[in-house]
Amino acid sequence: MPRRAGAPEVNAGSMADIAFLLLIFFLVTTTIETDAGLDRMLPPIEPPETDVVIKQKNIFQVNINKAGQLLADGELIELKNLREKAKAFLENNGDGSCNYCSGGRRDASSSDNPTKAIISLKNDRETKYGTYITVQNELVGAYNDLRNRESERLFNRKFTDMEADYIKQETPPSVKEELKEKITRIQEMFPQKLSEAETTSGGSSS
Repeated sequence: MPRRAGAPEVNAGSMADIAFLLLIFFLVTTTIETDAGLDRMLPPIEPPETDVVIKQKNIFQVNINKAGQLLADGELIELKNLREKAKAFLENNGDGSCNYCSGGRRDASSSDNPTKAIISLKNDRETKYGTYITVQNELVGAYNDLRNRESERLFNRKFTDMEADYIKQETPPSVKEELKEKITRIQEMFPQKLSEAETTSGGSSS
């Protein structure tokens, strides 16, 4: 009887090349999403030569407990009211030195003026990340609302729009220089002094 021919061999010599090409294809076509961070200025490495005395009334304390409840200067408030409360604090104009503030409160127990006002945010270790980010957005929104108001009054443009144009690569250098001067002026009127206190653990939910 004739011998049965062996099973045909599969040429696997090019399999490595095919796998490499597939790997290159997926690397090129796959989109990797990146989370946008929060824009914060870190404290300087070297401590200041002289101690800066900050009056307690110039600090607006915002606390988030582990239950997600929000306290502003010790008062339990709803998240929807945080932005307006922060804006009222920032332009309280307690010492009467701010000629562009329109808050009109001039509460002697609140902030002296926008350049001295500081917002301090403190949260519990068990605070949900989504709650933390939402509170951050509301506080930054308070600054942006006041900056947009003054920017529209002085330059007929929103501060946030100018800031967006400034960071665009296609914006001409001459335009960027002009935008930088306007942005700096508005930032000096309402400097964003938003600090984060040390996180607490096991805070009360009341």
